[in-house]
Amino acid sequence: MKSIEKFLTGFFLGGVVGALAVLLFTPEPGDKMRQRIKDNCLHVRDEVQNAARQRSEELKQELARLQKKTG
Repeated sequence: MKSIEKFLTGFFLGGVVGALAVLLFTPEPGDKMRQRIKDNCLHVRDEVQNAARQRSEELKQELARLQKKTG
């Protein structure tokens, strides 16, 4: 459980740092910048959801394996 928490925390923080880097180093008009930030946030959200879904499935399989082994 701790490894998934560390992964998700790192993934989230990486997205935040990436978004801040975009803000600091991209000279674009405000509307375009806001759209890029929104797109990046949506991408990060989707990646986190996919990672969480995948990890959840792995844990379910591991639980089923352990239950079968002890049952």
